[in-house]
Amino acid sequence: MARPKKRRKIYYVPNIKLFGPLDNDTPDEDCIILSFEELESLRLMDLEGLDQVECAERMMVARSTFQRIYTEAKKKVADSLVNGRILRIEGGNYIINECTAKCEKCGEVWKAATGNLISNERCPRCGSREFSCIKDEEKGQCRGCGRKHGRCL
Repeated sequence: MARPKKRRKIYYVPNIKLFGPLDNDTPDEDCIILSFEELESLRLMDLEGLDQVECAERMMVARSTFQRIYTEAKKKVADSLVNGRILRIEGGNYIINECTAKCEKCGEVWKAATGNLISNERCPRCGSREFSCIKDEEKGQCRGCGRKHGRCL
């Protein structure tokens, strides 16, 4: 019996999840599905410029697993660009990184998504965008992402 797949940690979910040719003659069933963890591998490696070890640590997977995810993501993007196929971002086996946030205006505490998702976060009580993640006093770092700063960006 195969062991269950480990969920990969991601820090970004895009607002736009469909990409493709402007002359959209492609049938919908011919689209390519890029999972959220494949997109995250491209973002970490190509946009943030991290090496494979750092990317694997962020996603909480082995380096070899990260390499497989990244290679598959590149293949799908290349297929979409070269063959003019629609690329749809959906699904996968992931968890979104969260931190416990505290509003600097009203003191409200809630679970906030971190990474690029944090730009969409607002305090649920007062609507303020001025908040920071609560640090673990013992370790001096964020409880959710483990980074040693006030905002998980």
